[in-house]
Amino acid sequence: MRHRKSGRKFGRNTSHRRAMFRNLAGNLVLHERIETTDAKAKELRRVAERLVTRALRLGDDLTVDLNAIKDEQERQNALARRIHAQRQVAAFLPKRLCRTLPDGTIEEVDLVQKLFREIAPRYLERAKANQGGGYTRILKIGPRRGDNAPMSLIEFVGSESAPAAAEAASTEG
Repeated sequence: MRHRKSGRKFGRNTSHRRAMFRNLAGNLVLHERIETTDAKAKELRRVAERLVTRALRLGDDLTVDLNAIKDEQERQNALARRIHAQRQVAAFLPKRLCRTLPDGTIEEVDLVQKLFREIAPRYLERAKANQGGGYTRILKIGPRRGDNAPMSLIEFVGSESAPAAAEAASTEG
């Protein structure tokens, strides 16, 4: 029986599944929106929410300038908390990924820094209000051509291109 066993296997072994979700999570952090199958999007949501939550556990230390802290002991503690959280996230995410910009140049992005500096601060107020998650959104975009697999768009809530994604999903469905 399958009682209380969470997570999908996708017909892959553990290391393959872990590598797949590392890559999917890395691409989600890099592009802030990716297209994948429904089942993978639902599992990826669990992974992405955990990564953002780890960053948000820093609270105000996430956005505070360490040089502005007067007390040396408090500055060291804040730095240690920040480094600890970044190392926990870095243990799962790939270190860097490259993306091609619209003008054709290739940019290398540090995913941990992007998560801690750009993505997590968006949700700081939500975390302070104890809303507990909800950092990603899944939009169904219809079946994939070729094998008819149900496809979804997964993105971070509050990304700049969110209205365009909702509009694209409503026109296709």
